[in-house]
Amino acid sequence: MPATLSLNQARRIALAAQGLDKGRPAGPVTSRTVGRTFARIQLVQIDSVNVLSRSHFLPFFSRLGNYDRTILQRMASLPPRRMMEYWAHEASFIRPEHFQDLRLWQKRTWVGASALDPELRDAVAGKIFDALAAGRPMTAAELTVNIGHVEDRRDDNWGWNWNAVKRVLEDLFEAGTISAASRTEQFERKYTLTARVLPRRLALEPTPDPVEAMHRLIDAAAQAHGIGTVKCFADYFRTPVKAAAASVDHLVSIGRLEPVAVAGWDRKVFLHADATMPRRAAGRALLSPFDSLVFERRRLEELFGFHFRIEIYTPAHLRRFGYYVLPFLLGDTIVARVDLKADRAAGNLLVRSAYGEPDAPPGTAVELAAELELLAEWLELDNIVVSPIGDLAESLGTALRHRAGPLRSQGTPAAWPVSLP
Repeated sequence: MPATLSLNQARRIALAAQGLDKGRPAGPVTSRTVGRTFARIQLVQIDSVNVLSRSHFLPFFSRLGNYDRTILQRMASLPPRRMMEYWAHEASFIRPEHFQDLRLWQKRTWVGASALDPELRDAVAGKIFDALAAGRPMTAAELTVNIGHVEDRRDDNWGWNWNAVKRVLEDLFEAGTISAASRTEQFERKYTLTARVLPRRLALEPTPDPVEAMHRLIDAAAQAHGIGTVKCFADYFRTPVKAAAASVDHLVSIGRLEPVAVAGWDRKVFLHADATMPRRAAGRALLSPFDSLVFERRRLEELFGFHFRIEIYTPAHLRRFGYYVLPFLLGDTIVARVDLKADRAAGNLLVRSAYGEPDAPPGTAVELAAELELLAEWLELDNIVVSPIGDLAESLGTALRHRAGPLRSQGTPAAWPVSLP
């Protein structure tokens, strides 16, 4: 008979696997600390929305607190790279060790040039390779000029209205033959040959066996989860469920995974051999909408009783909680959610709504106020402005005012502004 775990035990296992079960480091956060965190969670999702901060920066803040974001930029753009871009759980920064394995299993041809005329595609690809082989990394716009590409552009195309150069670049990126050397201030990829990005020891390795590659990916996903189902593990790197299920069976056979039962779950659940179960979870974190803890929505609801939906693409009048909503984790419970925006010009962290969960403890507003102060400090914002939207907003505004002392800014009927000490 499989071991049986309580829901609270499963939660603590999941939080420990993600590095969210403890308080943040007391001392300065070093590049080694950031590297260890990245190795633990295996990947961070990339998203272009910058309403608060670029999404790949936030998981490290959630786990480490105030850290220097240039550490990530160096990890992704300077050799020997410890992170690189590729398709995984959507566009992501991945560990270079996973690139060759993911390359075999990621099929995102829709993002590139699959619909282009083959002759045009091959001609543009040839010019791109020549330009990148001969020179420095370039953006799509720079390459368009460099190779002398001209085309009539239509404004009614769906999606991003990419020209042929950008579409071919994304096709080659998906194929794994070119990669991103770095990003510009506008978050545009600077493309180069993958051989110049992938660490040499990995570039020289032969193409892996697809089955062995899947075993490694599912093992890494299960390690990052600690505990989960086949669907959980497959979703982490967005790999096919059928192939993932076969890898789960293999990992069970060699002792890397153990079938267990979790109270309240009606699916087969597996525990990773390296999983730990702390006696208690004492972390506190605002989680990015794209954080790896919240990737798989059914798992999130089964583990934490928390229903979450990203409402960025929902029309404003249909949104329930807001545009860029971050779950708030306290201990082993997700106790609230807040819609946040960084008004950089005014130096304000805007709390556009704040909602408590039904089981939120009495001190939720105080804990959330402390977390928002830490976030504002990390983002170099001087004030926190709480709008009176949501059942937690008023108590949150009060908690912030008590922490800050006498207000140094004028309040308005529409919001509670708080200047940080």
